[in-house]
Amino acid sequence: MKRNIVIAAVTAAALVGGGTATALATTGNDDRGAAPRTDVSASDVTVPDDGGVREDADDRDEDAARAASAKVTAAEAIAAALADTPGTAVSAELDDEDDDADDDDADDRRERTAWEVDVLSGAGTWHTVRVDPATGKVLGTERDDEDDTAEVRAALKGTSVDAAEAAGATAGHGTVTSVELDEDGLHGDGRPAWEVETHASGKGEQDWRVDPRTGKVTADRPHGSDDSEDSDDSHDSDDD
Repeated sequence: MKRNIVIAAVTAAALVGGGTATALATTGNDDRGAAPRTDVSASDVTVPDDGGVREDADDRDEDAARAASAKVTAAEAIAAALADTPGTAVSAELDDEDDDADDDDADDRRERTAWEVDVLSGAGTWHTVRVDPATGKVLGTERDDEDDTAEVRAALKGTSVDAAEAAGATAGHGTVTSVELDEDGLHGDGRPAWEVETHASGKGEQDWRVDPRTGKVTADRPHGSDDSEDSDDSHDSDDD
């Protein structure tokens, strides 16, 4: 009888007060005391940190979705950009942001996925050309200020493989989502190369290096690893 009264009192308190009810456990003997009281609050519940794994996976999914939706290849986007703004394409990236958009059209352009092609003109000025990945139409051009013009020109001197050709050389590995000139070379070894990123079903993101003189493609590996594996001679050349 005493146990029924206690349970009823707890239930009533929970219904009237709207607060956290405290569970009271009793033994089968009505004369024994209740078990120690246990309070559980939201602050006592912890969620394990995944180390950013979920966020990284979401980013990879978004990159893969952009790559799959692009009908215009990197090489085609570069060609369209150079037709609009003559010069040398130094990089091209499939991007979904336009941080420089005006306030009036930011909502329309900021979330629009587009190829962004950086072009160095003969006069030494830099331009960023945005190209529609669905139609190849130039969406806009903006002038940029860069301080590495001399380094880029030196890296491009004597090269025979341009950005579009580097993208084409790696297209067999998946959809090219970016190509960029690395003027400093791998780990600063002074040997320039085109850095290319591809996305392929079942393989995710892969990085490649393309020799700007021979067109040879090698997998971009961490320092000290064997670059001879997973390599692909995409261009036959006798240049050494």
